[in-house]
Amino acid sequence: MVRGRAIRPWGGPGRAARAERATSASVRGHWCWRRARTPCYDAADARRVPTRSREIVESVVLLLNADYEPLNVCDVRRAFRLVFGEKAEVIEYDHSDVVTTRQVYRAPSIIRLQHHIRRPRPRVRLSRREIFARDGHICQYCGKPSHDLTLDHVVPRHRGGGHTWDNLVAACKPCNHKKGGKMPDEARMRPLKVPYEPRCDVYTQFSVYLSDPRNDAWRDYLFLPAS
Repeated sequence: MVRGRAIRPWGGPGRAARAERATSASVRGHWCWRRARTPCYDAADARRVPTRSREIVESVVLLLNADYEPLNVCDVRRAFRLVFGEKAEVIEYDHSDVVTTRQVYRAPSIIRLQHHIRRPRPRVRLSRREIFARDGHICQYCGKPSHDLTLDHVVPRHRGGGHTWDNLVAACKPCNHKKGGKMPDEARMRPLKVPYEPRCDVYTQFSVYLSDPRNDAWRDYLFLPAS
């Protein structure tokens, strides 16, 4: 023994710890199996899948509530975590296979949660496009359709009006310029219909994904006619 310093024998705790870490590292990065033989998805394995399989892993999956209510859209990687974590079950397979370094898995298209969750009512995002769609791409003052519409605050912002659904309408440029910063009664220009917040229906939420033919199976669960 050197004065003031203890010499650790060869093969002591330090070597055992390193061996344990090496064993742990060799286990990570693939699909492991718990005591109940439930497959456990490890994200490290997804980083080593081939390019084609990586594209499939990043494709979209329809997520349903326990009562089959459409909830959201997630990617295949998230769907695997939910299914292998026994939090969801696969309803429809419609994508190609995901090939990993060890196994081949069928990628789901629709999954359903095992337990019902509550969520607030989804709302349509306030934007120019949604305002124009709500008003049918028609000026709300003159009633003429136009492809060059603007947004108008019925009650001007400097007069206390807010940037909200019930205070925004589509207006053509001449009508918007004519009304200016006046109140509707002052300008003698009232909207053709009272502005309102539209409901967020299923088609609004998921229509963007239905252009992909791989998602045709979604229509049965969105209560939409087949394409």
